[in-house]
Amino acid sequence: MTQEASEDDLDDDNPIRGEVRLAAYRRVSHGLSVPKKDGLTDEEEFLRDLRAYLLVLPEGAVFTHVTAARLLGWQLPKLPEQVPVFAAVTGDPSRPRRHGLICSRLVRALAPGWAKGLPVDLAEEILLRMARDLGLLDLVIVIDSARRLGHLDDRRMQALLESGRPGVRMLREAYALSCKKSDSGGESCLRLFHDCLGVAVEPQVDLYDEAGQMLGRADLLVTGTTSVHEYDGEHHRGKGQHRTDLRRERGWTGTAYVRRGFVLDDLLNHPAVAMHEIDRAVGRSHDLQRLARWRRLVDNSLYSERGRERVMNRWRRQTTLVDWSRTA
Repeated sequence: MTQEASEDDLDDDNPIRGEVRLAAYRRVSHGLSVPKKDGLTDEEEFLRDLRAYLLVLPEGAVFTHVTAARLLGWQLPKLPEQVPVFAAVTGDPSRPRRHGLICSRLVRALAPGWAKGLPVDLAEEILLRMARDLGLLDLVIVIDSARRLGHLDDRRMQALLESGRPGVRMLREAYALSCKKSDSGGESCLRLFHDCLGVAVEPQVDLYDEAGQMLGRADLLVTGTTSVHEYDGEHHRGKGQHRTDLRRERGWTGTAYVRRGFVLDDLLNHPAVAMHEIDRAVGRSHDLQRLARWRRLVDNSLYSERGRERVMNRWRRQTTLVDWSRTA
């Protein structure tokens, strides 16, 4: 039966549960609406949508998976354009069913955290749920960010990694490859690329000239060499950052350090060319077989069409799942 929202519910910015047949409201999902507002950012609209979903979630529910990761400000891989909202509920209530909402059941006591005024799962649990869906490359990017922000509890993480819960094997492998020093998802990708090629690197290394004057901090320093490999993300295209980069490179003139910049397109679409540059830097012959592991990582990640389709198919199945106790 259709539930009509009362006039008292139609507040300035409160989400509405019930059918609202007014042009001034935007539909979030079945029976959920928010007032239309001009000038809001995507992030602000995202928060309004989550507050609307809380109206159909039982008491004690928390957001989890990539939804909670976004709330916590973690770096995320390249997500599909349409991503479900992920929530977890305690006890044994009826599972809310809404388009775009995937619920999992928590079977253990939970003290929820909060991010941007919304309840979120424990950081370690968020990563475990992501490990059941995402590829290794995607997961390392997220873990790097969570560790950099200091959101993980070492004791809880170790206990989780020693358990036999679904997703732990993938999480354990990704955690072993993670590094809390990575500043961005692109830098995480570049570090993993070197790892797949068997080239040891040191992340976030302070560089000094012969006089002891600091030259700057390198994203990656190839171990045992003066080769500096860095990820040049989109922010490097801005005029201000470009001027800063040029001054930084001029400061290295006359030193032993040689900088090489890489972009994501190099790693995803032209890895053989990037590998040849790195091989020349370390003075070894080329071997295309070294790329096999990297290509598998990319192929199983959200950075490939095949990887995105795999994840989206899994999420589509979960939205129609009846027996969802196994997702705890």
